[in-house]
Order: sequence, then C-alpha cells, then structure tokens
Amino acid sequence: MRYEYRVIPAPSRGQKAKGLKTAEARFAFAVETVMNDLAAEGWEYLRADTLPSDERQGLTASGPAFRTLLVFRRAQEGDLAAFRPKLLETAPEEATRPVTPPEPVLTRAKPEAAAPEPAAAETLTLPEAEVPENPATPPRAE
Repeated sequence: MRYEYRVIPAPSRGQKAKGLKTAEARFAFAVETVMNDLAAEGWEYLRADTLPSDERQGLTASGPAFRTLLVFRRAQEGDLAAFRPKLLETAPEEATRPVTPPEPVLTRAKPEAAAPEPAAAETLTLPEAEVPENPATPPRAE
C-alpha cells in the first residue's frame, strides 16, 4: 500500500475551552483538536518528532532551535489496495424466485479403452549398517 504524508508543526500554545483550567489540559486540547480535524479528512496520526532547525537569533547570529512536528499519513487516492467495493443489493423478485437446477443431458457412453496397469513400485533397500535404529528398541548385541 502506498501512503502520502502530511507534517505539521505541533501547537505551541494551549487552546481555551470550557472546563479546562490548567495549561497542560489546554495544550492537550489543542493537540487533540488538530488531530481530530485531520482525522476527519482521512489522515491517520503516525508520530510526533522533534527535529533541529537553524534559525536566526537577533540581527546577525543564527543557532539551533528544536521544533516538534506531527506526522500523519493516508492511503494514496489511486492505490488499488485501498479499494473497498460495495456489494449490490439483489432485486426482490430475484431473491424470492426459486432456483431450478438445469436438466441433465443424456449421452451414450463410449466404450472405454483398457487402462494401462500401473508400474510395479520399486523397493529401496539399504545395507544393514545404514538402517537407522528405532530408539524404542534396545541396541543389538553383536
């Protein structure tokens, strides 16, 4: 199956909602909202990654900054593995009509030719030393 991916920055701030008092709850609600919005479009949440990025700091300096990204995927539109056919409903008159088997066709039997006899099976015998012993039987005294 082939996938297409979508990577978005994770929310950096929480989102206010009724009943949410703490910053953690508001932040979790913001992430949940983003994930549910993309899921409604057919995107499946895959993972969150934190990656470094060189960014300008001040007028002349640049330095590393870390960004958290949310990764989503979905099956590509043209992929045949994602094809899910729907079964068609049968017409009511076809469902109630009894099915009758076809009538047998009678033909004359042709005389059969004599079948060749099967070849005799070959027997393979091993020399005495190569015959494996049965572990259930005691060893031979020689």
